[in-house]
Amino acid sequence: MTGVMGDPALVRGLALMVPVAGVAVAAAWRRPGEREIAAAILATVWNLSALAAVNALAPHLGWWEFHAVGAVHRGVPLDLLLGWALLWGALPALAAPAAPLPLTAAALVWLDLAVMPLGEPVVVLGADWLTGEAAAVAAGLVPGLLLAAWTVRDRRLVARALLQVILSGALWLALPVALTGVWRQPAWALGLAAQALAVPLLLGLAAVREFVAAGRGTPLPYDPPRTLVTTGPYAYVRNPMQVSMVAGYLVLGPLDARFFAAAPVAFAYGAGLAAWHEGERLAGRFGAEWAAYRRAVRPWIPRLRPGPVLPPASLYVARGCATCSSVGEWIARRDPVGLRVLAAESHPEGLRRIAYEGADGRSYRGVAALARALTHVHLGWALAGWALMLPGITWFAQLCTDALGYGPHTLPGPAGPPVAAAATRSARSGDGPAAAR
Repeated sequence: MTGVMGDPALVRGLALMVPVAGVAVAAAWRRPGEREIAAAILATVWNLSALAAVNALAPHLGWWEFHAVGAVHRGVPLDLLLGWALLWGALPALAAPAAPLPLTAAALVWLDLAVMPLGEPVVVLGADWLTGEAAAVAAGLVPGLLLAAWTVRDRRLVARALLQVILSGALWLALPVALTGVWRQPAWALGLAAQALAVPLLLGLAAVREFVAAGRGTPLPYDPPRTLVTTGPYAYVRNPMQVSMVAGYLVLGPLDARFFAAAPVAFAYGAGLAAWHEGERLAGRFGAEWAAYRRAVRPWIPRLRPGPVLPPASLYVARGCATCSSVGEWIARRDPVGLRVLAAESHPEGLRRIAYEGADGRSYRGVAALARALTHVHLGWALAGWALMLPGITWFAQLCTDALGYGPHTLPGPAGPPVAAAATRSARSGDGPAAAR
């Protein structure tokens, strides 16, 4: 049976041009600000990724198949895919950013159910096409709408940052791996690559976490941190996320030479356009603070020790606990940058776990405190600390620590002198001044 429109060229043209026109009209009508632009970009790219996966699975699961020639990738017409992503992504983000999400979702699903049968002969629906529609809604529409709404309304910071991480991983890692066929390599080679890839991935994840925890923002330029982030990986290198991407491609290079070609392209973009654009924005927002940070921390090549940009912090360990005291002495002997190791008995709150307290107002207890302290030592221990701070890892490590008998306890005796003291290191010649004191 042929759809109402009949002509394949007409079907494909309308599938792309109607959403494009809708986005253009919405943008001209509402004059979107930076957050609306960010929401539109994120929602569109999210739907583009999710719908590409759904459409790739659809013919194999009997949902639908495409009959098209030209501008097709692995059987999926690219114009239909882009139009669908704009319809579910940018259009609602720009046209009705304040509309109730259930109402927006219901309207778009209704429209899709009405239009899909009209797509023949380009789109031929199978008996189970409603199942595929439900999968597309669950994987693309709903998360895209939530991500756009949270971005526009500046809400659910952790959730929207997590969705951005998933989206970035899909675009720069999962998609290239799928397109190059790297996953067909022998298991031993994939295992070695996965272990080596863990280091750059950890660097990138730690940088995103620091943006959220310290800066109250995300990696997206239109949804940036509110303050200049100089802690975590940013105390070692200015652009840890871009370093993570380039290093990841170099790790995958032995499995497919095309990744060796992608690495310099990513480096050129990061060192050129991205560095210029981000540098201009940061200079405009933070002025002298950004200039001082630039002098202290270099791009691309991480420092072995953190730069003199860390806000001063204190680590409180129990003087009367042999294990705790030895941990504090071990850290103090390594001359941590910007960290003092003090007796927990001297803390006014009566601590029951090892505690980390920074001048920036952040505080941690237990394993999280030790992980944070490790980031003041050097890059190797900082990587271990960032791994301990990953979601779920801190909880599990604390659970194991408590099970081994190193859980919370009441401090014995009165307050005493510090276990050890490592004064905050001042900037050394050539390192540049600290961005925060």
